[in-house]
Amino acid sequence: MTAARLRYALPPMSGQARISRYFDLLRGPDGSERLGVRLDGAALIRLALTNKGTAFTDEERVALGIDGLLPPRVTSLDEQLARKYKEFLRQPTPIAKYTALRSLQERNEILFYALLEQHLAEMLPIIYTPTVGEAVKDASAIYQAARGLSLSASNIARVGAAMQNCILDDVRIIVATDSSAILGIGDQGWGGLAIAIGKLALYTAAGGVSPYRSLPVGLDVGTDRGDLLGSPDYLGARSKRLRGDAYLAFMDRFVDAVKARWPNALLQWEDLSKDTAFEVLARYRGVLPSFNDDIQGTGAVALAGLLGACALRGRRLRDEVVVIHGAGAGGAGVAGVVAQGMERDGLSPEQAAARVLVLDSRGLLVQGRAMEEYKQRLAQPASRVADWGPGPFDLLATIQRSRATALLGLSGQPGCFTEPMVLALCEHVDRPVVFPLSNPTSSSEATPADLLAWSRGRALVATGSPFEPVATDGKLAPVGQGNNAFVFPGLGFGAILAEASEVTDGMVLAAAYALADYVQARHLGAGLMYPPVDELREVSVHVATRVATQAFEDGVARAKNFTREQAAERVRDSGWRPRYLPFVRLPPVG
Repeated sequence: MTAARLRYALPPMSGQARISRYFDLLRGPDGSERLGVRLDGAALIRLALTNKGTAFTDEERVALGIDGLLPPRVTSLDEQLARKYKEFLRQPTPIAKYTALRSLQERNEILFYALLEQHLAEMLPIIYTPTVGEAVKDASAIYQAARGLSLSASNIARVGAAMQNCILDDVRIIVATDSSAILGIGDQGWGGLAIAIGKLALYTAAGGVSPYRSLPVGLDVGTDRGDLLGSPDYLGARSKRLRGDAYLAFMDRFVDAVKARWPNALLQWEDLSKDTAFEVLARYRGVLPSFNDDIQGTGAVALAGLLGACALRGRRLRDEVVVIHGAGAGGAGVAGVVAQGMERDGLSPEQAAARVLVLDSRGLLVQGRAMEEYKQRLAQPASRVADWGPGPFDLLATIQRSRATALLGLSGQPGCFTEPMVLALCEHVDRPVVFPLSNPTSSSEATPADLLAWSRGRALVATGSPFEPVATDGKLAPVGQGNNAFVFPGLGFGAILAEASEVTDGMVLAAAYALADYVQARHLGAGLMYPPVDELREVSVHVATRVATQAFEDGVARAKNFTREQAAERVRDSGWRPRYLPFVRLPPVG
């Protein structure tokens, strides 16, 4: 264990709050880490962050008052992992596997993360998309134990006291959702908290962020779903969604309380509806370091895939004409980041905007057409389509008349990409890019098999959710997954380590180019635009390094314990890994 890693694992000595009122990380006389605990007996083994289960030694069992409360045999972490993996494999359905993993997380956090890290590629579709969508819909039915923070209209006036009830005193990453636009399944009320829990699991397993410093938050501002409000089992607030000034007042109280309780925290906004996502991001990104993964993370992942496709075909990003189907938070975010990438490749803002065309459910966004305010900046000037004929322009017409070379789907509309659309793309470029990126799998705009069949194998295809390899020319071709998990864990970790005062657009772009460079250096020869999921941890190291470096370049890094030149070493040394520490007693809570 290097000194740098210890410095991150431990709170700084400058009066920094302890990790928790119940436990803290300590340095032993020999320089090794230990977990100091202020709990004993049954309470110690009921708390997931302090429970080692059967791995407590005989000496620890006596000293900590748990002798006789556990099976006699002392087992290692490896033995526990083998047993729990067998239990995972016995589960009959994905949702049963999800429930088993969440149950383990609520009993023994270290063991949960060790299991997840060991089988990340296999378990990612369980704890994240697509299975987490099912878990969100069934959240009240499968609820097991309290996790994170749940705020609603009934307790937002007491938000400061509620945050004091949280036992974690040095939170560095918060994922907060109002559950208004969960994946492709929309308003889910209180149930969206499961998304925040899943995201944070990836921050730890893929990004290296300590679970001792992570907090999921459910912002239950009500729901407009009649079936939820009328269900006797629903555990959320039984009220209609807050709107307008009332909604923003709720958010203001939340953000102010975060700043007061956890001043060093990075806040990730998750699954806010398009009606509020942009306003919330703009309102608070200068107040505390924050970003919206649906807008910025999705944009960075899509840009990285496009850069990979350009490298595969020997083209430049500035030469692409990109059509984006879907003008919600994801589609708008992709449009913005892709346009920034084109500007980086030498185009003016006006030239880049002309090459990124966005459609909503009523067709191509064109200035002068009625649309929401945030869509105005995505709309094409009327002069851009003056010779196209009478509008409005649907997806096929837009592809044909813009001479599109790339088609990206973020619509949540399954099956909306058709063979005529793919054939139209093939008329404009030898190898068109087609990314149906909507989640979960059931919302994908097309299947990879269909896209490859329609294009006679010419299309470069990647998806947002996992798909099985497709047989082409007698070979099985893997389908790359444009998963936000390739970006947000590293983006968050880099921002945390740099102690960034703001998550800048430059940091988001840095994450995109770090992912693209990683793929091009290792997988371009295999024709991949995204890396295999089992390389998530290494990808996150590269992303975090580039993000932390960019934070220094943008003048928002506040870290004093390393420099821009030391960012790569700092990232590698600081990542948290699941392992059991020796326990020592601390004085009880006073």
